[in-house]
Amino acid sequence: MSQITTHVLDTTQGKPAAGVIIVLEELTKENIWIKKGQGETNSDGRLPNLLSNDVQLISGTYRLVFDTAAYFKRLNIQSFYPSVSICFEVTDQTHYHVPLLLNPYGYSTYRGS
Repeated sequence: MSQITTHVLDTTQGKPAAGVIIVLEELTKENIWIKKGQGETNSDGRLPNLLSNDVQLISGTYRLVFDTAAYFKRLNIQSFYPSVSICFEVTDQTHYHVPLLLNPYGYSTYRGS
């Protein structure tokens, strides 16, 4: 399992959000976002392999960008947020789980375990 994982749940449908494209980016000292990884949620709404198991991120600011527009378009559901960006701090080499609870007109997140 990679150092950063995520899980997307579609709270409107009451089930995992499969097929959501997610990009992991790192903020450089020059205030530029650079791509560190990308993946797609599986049938259980999880992305356990965003990074290779041997990749350890340095301390810094990162963000996960979820392509919610494509997900809802595939379901033929109108939505308000074309993407969701979750910005967070990595401070050590532990595992970071960043879930997203999603619906067409809102979302929430928290640091999972």
